[in-house]
Amino acid sequence: MIEPQLIFSSAPFNATLIQSLGAESRLRSFVAKALSLIGVDIAGPLTTADMVKLALVCGLVPGLWLHRQRMQSPEAEKPGNDSTADVSDTIGEDAVATDPGLLKKHSVYRSYAVPQTGFTYPSIRTFHRPHPQGEKLPSKPTPLPLLVFVHGLGGSAAQFQSLLTSFVNLAPCLAIDLPGCGLSKFAPKAWEAYETSALVHLLATVIEEHRDKDVGQGVIFIGHSMGCSLSALLASKTSPYSYLLSEHVLGLIAVCPKAEPASKEQAAKFRKLLTIPGPIFDLWRTWDRRGGTKSASVQRFVGPEAEEETKRLQVRFNQQSRTPTWRRMAKGMLGGNGLPGRNVWAGLDLPVFLVAGEADPVTPADEVRKITTFLGKEIRLNGSENPEPIPDSAAPVNLGGAAGSPQTYRTGSVTLLDNVDTASLSMLDGSSSSEEESPVDVLPKRRCLKTVILPSPASHALLYAPSTARTLSGLIQSFLAERIDKRLSLGWQLQYLTTEGKWDVKNLVKWQAVQPVSEPIAGTFRAMKTLREVDDKHRPAVFVQDWSGKIRAVVDISHESPVYDPNGLERGGIQYHKFPTVSKLPPTVDEVKQFITMIDRLREEPDESEEYGGKRPLIGVHCHYGFNRTGFFIVSYLVERLGWGLQAAINEFAQKRPPGIRHEHFIDTLFVRYHVGLQRAPTL
Repeated sequence: MIEPQLIFSSAPFNATLIQSLGAESRLRSFVAKALSLIGVDIAGPLTTADMVKLALVCGLVPGLWLHRQRMQSPEAEKPGNDSTADVSDTIGEDAVATDPGLLKKHSVYRSYAVPQTGFTYPSIRTFHRPHPQGEKLPSKPTPLPLLVFVHGLGGSAAQFQSLLTSFVNLAPCLAIDLPGCGLSKFAPKAWEAYETSALVHLLATVIEEHRDKDVGQGVIFIGHSMGCSLSALLASKTSPYSYLLSEHVLGLIAVCPKAEPASKEQAAKFRKLLTIPGPIFDLWRTWDRRGGTKSASVQRFVGPEAEEETKRLQVRFNQQSRTPTWRRMAKGMLGGNGLPGRNVWAGLDLPVFLVAGEADPVTPADEVRKITTFLGKEIRLNGSENPEPIPDSAAPVNLGGAAGSPQTYRTGSVTLLDNVDTASLSMLDGSSSSEEESPVDVLPKRRCLKTVILPSPASHALLYAPSTARTLSGLIQSFLAERIDKRLSLGWQLQYLTTEGKWDVKNLVKWQAVQPVSEPIAGTFRAMKTLREVDDKHRPAVFVQDWSGKIRAVVDISHESPVYDPNGLERGGIQYHKFPTVSKLPPTVDEVKQFITMIDRLREEPDESEEYGGKRPLIGVHCHYGFNRTGFFIVSYLVERLGWGLQAAINEFAQKRPPGIRHEHFIDTLFVRYHVGLQRAPTL
């Protein structure tokens, strides 16, 4: 059997795909037997009647299978099910419905004409968010770099949600859904428009329209899977596309990269595989996705040890991947103008950070070793009692102060720890939050290399897996500040803004009048207003003194950059989690689902106080004032997870955080969403 995740998930043409080509004959045999049952002989020429039969089968079989699945599901037997506990527990496949709020708010759909190729892409989803405090930060000798996020084959910008949540507060960010991926339109449909060369030129066009060319703004690529290859082709001085952008590229972060293109023999076999008709591919996809999170495709992609949320996300991304787009891009990667190899990687004369997952079957960790060799380095990825240093690699992050008994991961040939949260990792830059911070000094661009192999179960999904996403974010932030630009440190930026008097809450008088922290809500939460770094009382340093041991984590659901340094909480033993949502709009079903997953995970973590018979610390949640969005999420959790009735949950929040949820349309949305027995008829 063909490895289905290689065909239909967000993975590039890679070594695992090559291993699957030996199964081609078995697939062809299966197809031949199936078609013979309806009188179609694939060995001979297809007649008009044969084509009609094929069309009927391709339409009928998936429909019958889906009908059978629905009839066998427990929900199908209970059409009158009035439970509200599962409103957010569905797996959202629709890219629009599940689009993260951050991306939704800052995305537009644009047409891009690429003069070098002659193609026009009529509707490309473009996420662009300038730094919210960019005008207040120093811009000489150059402004903050533009962070450009490039997804993999069949992927989308939504896969970068965890990284974008943090990085939009560090620098201006740009991401697109490549044509036919995510929310971008599948147009044009010419196969040549999806060749690697065409995609590289499209990316360069998009970047140049958003980069501040007049003041020499630089670019930093953060790519995943195939996105690493596209980024390398634009960043390398030895790339055939070096003239497009390479002189402005300041760094490359490659997550799950592919080192080399396929050999001629492998490419020839793969081309044969692509001759299988698209409808047959779709039929195979439907069959292979049986079982949802337990399906073979998900298991092979993220591994059997992956957490449930990672599997659910993989189901979603697999569902959203379009077969026609995949086939075109996959074919375009073959041949001399496809994926980069030794020559291109060797031409990266800039800071490079390579990240891989130990349990990644799609782009194995050995790909990182190959790339380091291309760059003229030698690195041991399998451990050693006497590891040799990398000549000019980035200095390893010093995590010696981390508490607990963490696992280890490998960075270069140095063993580090992996239990450190994003915020604490970002503080590891020597310049962060230092009272002796030197003036702005942009580091000169020079080659350096850093590598990290995250331990199993880290897989190709490590970009968005809850167990690895925050660690990955923190490691990248440290690399950016240490090796590319010291200003790319949240601690540095907050200190600068505080010193210059440019950093504070909106409506200060109104904020001061609000109670800082509520009474315990359902024995689980405390609603809060945002902390303020320059406040005498409600600032991290004082907060940890008053609430350490009583509050274990703070979930910041505000959309803006925090007006306090989260590292002050982390240093005091209180976790900080950023979960941005848009003000004035009721949270979506998918946002509530993600919030519930986060809170579940926090509640499942062991706590020392319980070991000594003490009370379990609660979870703090805040937007700006801690009433509307905070109340909506907390009430939703009480209803969906703790079994509260809706009115009782609303009353509980209002009693402990008076006057409660203020926006009437928020309360209306809650009643519509959790009304027992409400039947939603389709709009006609």
